[in-house]
Amino acid sequence: MRRLLWPSVFAAFAIAYPLLLSSPFQQRLGALVLLYAIAASAWNIVGGYAGQVSVGHAVFFGCGAYAAMGSYAKFGLSPLFGIPGGIVLAVGLAAIVGVPTLRLSGHYFSMATIAVAETMRLIVTNTDYVGAAVGLSGPTVARNVFDLSFISALPYYYLFLTVLAITLFITWWMTNSRMGFYLRAIKDSERAARSLGAPASRTKLYAFMLSAGLTSVAGALYAMMFGFVDPESGLGILISVKILIMAALGGAGLLFGPLVGAAILVPLEEISNNVLGGKGAGLTFVVYGAIIVLIARFQPGGILSLIQRHLRKDARPAGQGGADHAP
Repeated sequence: MRRLLWPSVFAAFAIAYPLLLSSPFQQRLGALVLLYAIAASAWNIVGGYAGQVSVGHAVFFGCGAYAAMGSYAKFGLSPLFGIPGGIVLAVGLAAIVGVPTLRLSGHYFSMATIAVAETMRLIVTNTDYVGAAVGLSGPTVARNVFDLSFISALPYYYLFLTVLAITLFITWWMTNSRMGFYLRAIKDSERAARSLGAPASRTKLYAFMLSAGLTSVAGALYAMMFGFVDPESGLGILISVKILIMAALGGAGLLFGPLVGAAILVPLEEISNNVLGGKGAGLTFVVYGAIIVLIARFQPGGILSLIQRHLRKDARPAGQGGADHAP
């Protein structure tokens, strides 16, 4: 029951949030937190549980965003119908890219993912069919309910909340399956996992593909909310860095870690943008860099692991702490 307490409190607060804080800015802020929590939770599958730190997940985010906007701009269909195409595109790209890059480890893998993402961004920027540097736009006015074009952020909030719940369930199911045990073993020591018979290469590839597919869904939802995507907003490296930091800040490898990171980082970014306006663009990179340094130096496990450690310490029966040090 104690393990279900905090998830239940969070679920109740998340459902009631638009009723408690009903201003347009607060509703939009809540929707953005959930949106980036979806993307960070998707990254967490390969970056947190498998220990493969990808800095190129923007390419999968862009697959979903461009598929959603492309279904309208090129075929006159609802952006909603572009989501399956974005998933297929992202998963296929992850399979192609993952086979050679997942043979690398550590910062070599990270650099390879950056190279792939930047290459795709340059290709899209110079391809007229997908709008080149101008980008693609969705329907400005909703034609039907499938366009998911709303004036208020409230419908997006509950849509994103539903998708986040599905993403967290998939992650929970994965971590409690054989695949999850393999991933944890691989993260601790890939050589030891292989010696015990774990199919390391195949498991990492499956995790990479699952993460890519879920990230593309986040990209499609982003494009539908804003009604626009271009190479910078859909494929920019800042997207990859942002979702990586959210997962690491909250707690990579923990189910609710990315959500905690998004709940901290998104309001911080939105408030700084409102205060500084266009002058805060360069400051964003400085803040992200500082957060990376602080996490790596003081709390590699993230904020949620720190909270859990203190809760376990407080829940320890009286006298047990002394018994640990008894001869």
